[in-house]
Amino acid sequence: MFSYDELKGTADQRWKDLTQGDMPWIRVGTEMNGHAAGGFQVIDAIRSELGARNIAAYVDEVGTLGLSYAEPIVDVLKPGRRSRLLFRDVLVDDLPEIIDKYIVNDSVPGNKAFAYLGEEPIQGVPDLRTIPQYGMQQRVAMRNAGHIAPADIYQYIANDGYAALNKALFEIGADTVIEEMKASNLRGRGGAGFPTGLKWSFMVNSPGPIKYIACNCEEGDPGAFNDKAILESDPHTLLEGMLLAGFSTGASNGFVFIRHGHDGPIDRTERAIEQAYELGILGKNIMGSDFSFDIEVSLTGDSYVAGEETALMESIEGKRSMPRFKPPFPAAAGIWQKPTTINNVKTLAYAPQIILNGSEWFSGIGTEKSTGTAIACLTGHIAYPGIYEVPMGLTIGQVINTVGGGVPGGKSLKLLQTGGPLGGVLGPDSLDVKIDFDDMAAAGAIFGSGGLIVGNEDTSVVDLIRVLVTFCQYESCGKCFPCRLGMTQLLDIMERIARFEGKPEDLDVCERLGKTMQIGSLCAHGQLGFNPIKSALTHFISEFEEHLNERRDPTGRTSTKFFSPKATRPYSEDFREVQPLEVISSL
Repeated sequence: MFSYDELKGTADQRWKDLTQGDMPWIRVGTEMNGHAAGGFQVIDAIRSELGARNIAAYVDEVGTLGLSYAEPIVDVLKPGRRSRLLFRDVLVDDLPEIIDKYIVNDSVPGNKAFAYLGEEPIQGVPDLRTIPQYGMQQRVAMRNAGHIAPADIYQYIANDGYAALNKALFEIGADTVIEEMKASNLRGRGGAGFPTGLKWSFMVNSPGPIKYIACNCEEGDPGAFNDKAILESDPHTLLEGMLLAGFSTGASNGFVFIRHGHDGPIDRTERAIEQAYELGILGKNIMGSDFSFDIEVSLTGDSYVAGEETALMESIEGKRSMPRFKPPFPAAAGIWQKPTTINNVKTLAYAPQIILNGSEWFSGIGTEKSTGTAIACLTGHIAYPGIYEVPMGLTIGQVINTVGGGVPGGKSLKLLQTGGPLGGVLGPDSLDVKIDFDDMAAAGAIFGSGGLIVGNEDTSVVDLIRVLVTFCQYESCGKCFPCRLGMTQLLDIMERIARFEGKPEDLDVCERLGKTMQIGSLCAHGQLGFNPIKSALTHFISEFEEHLNERRDPTGRTSTKFFSPKATRPYSEDFREVQPLEVISSL
């Protein structure tokens, strides 16, 4: 059993060895974006090249700085230096030059070095903080991402990790944690935007001794990947958030709910849990206190609806992921009918900083009703795709054009698809809308899990909506017939319109179906199933009318692009060969 002061002393010494020692410290981004760009091949080659030259160095896998467009990023801190030099788009063949010129001879290679980060300027490269893609970020939940090794708990502790837990256990107590979370006005980042402190307070008076904290990392939205990025970059910040939630609500156990097959987040979370147990940060009498808490990873299959909180609980219990009727609500009867609080990864990742720095500090970021930051995943037709944590209240235009670099190739922006497949489609006149729960809802969209998919002038709105409805129909669990049948009928209609075979009354039928689904569906999957169509009709009604009245698509898309002429029914095998994610990722 270790006290926090003992852990911090060991961690500070390790951090000093890394940052002020006599060996270079080399960090390589291997979070999912770095992985896809070849980060693991690069780090293996670095170790091999250093070994062949007998050069001693610390080499760590880290998460993401958010700059997905620049991956894999190699980050080098040399002994005696107060700044790191970052190399972008690094290939295995680039490494001999980087090692020869910079690590051995202290000369900056010009072709891959793109920025420095620290207090000591490095000639020939800009300060990373002057680059909008990093400088406009205000990192709270992702404060350590790209800076520390997720596999080293001491690096987390050296950067004030578990300090908030220590403060809660030995200084302020459970009631104050709840009050601070309420005063911060943190709203849930899973999509609903419900006040987190209020949600935690519901479970305080629920009977114990067994209560659960569940973390939702199902994250099935096409275009959103920030929850998994946090787990791959800084899993201990999630564990600390869960511990704070457990301590303040009187909970005994926690579950991290991740989709099966996402090995990076799963492996790094499980390793973080093992380390926390080894140091007495999980288990019995945490850090010498009276508080005990256990956490485990629970896996789900490929089910989008499993992200709905009651379906998540069903999955943890080993059942099929299908929503429950409410009431009773989870805080009264959740997992195995025990009181349960469920939060998103991002929501829990904010908690340590709120408790450590105070609610007033957090509520000073963002807007009055949407405090803190938003983590936006920019994909599609965008110059600089990435994961950007920015203050709430920035306009969509600032995020798209300044942070994301705008639409490349001289094309104009036509649409934004926000909030996942159940979210909305916005037009170019929406760039002044603020990233704010209420402003986006008023504009007919939701921020959801943070996905912002950008479409340029060549994007067919009708076909994009067809793809979104396809996803929603395919992912319906089928438990309630308004969703099961309604989504199938919406898909039928959207498919006909996309084939230029629509009927004049189709749009009215869609609206009636949407209202029925909203009223009669058990969960948000059916209740929001009409959202993409509704928002598209608000901003792009003329494009639907061209399909219906003139039998053409203004972008030049033809009916043979996605549909076989032999298809005789809307959901034919020919049609199912085109997967929704495949089309969305091509935007």
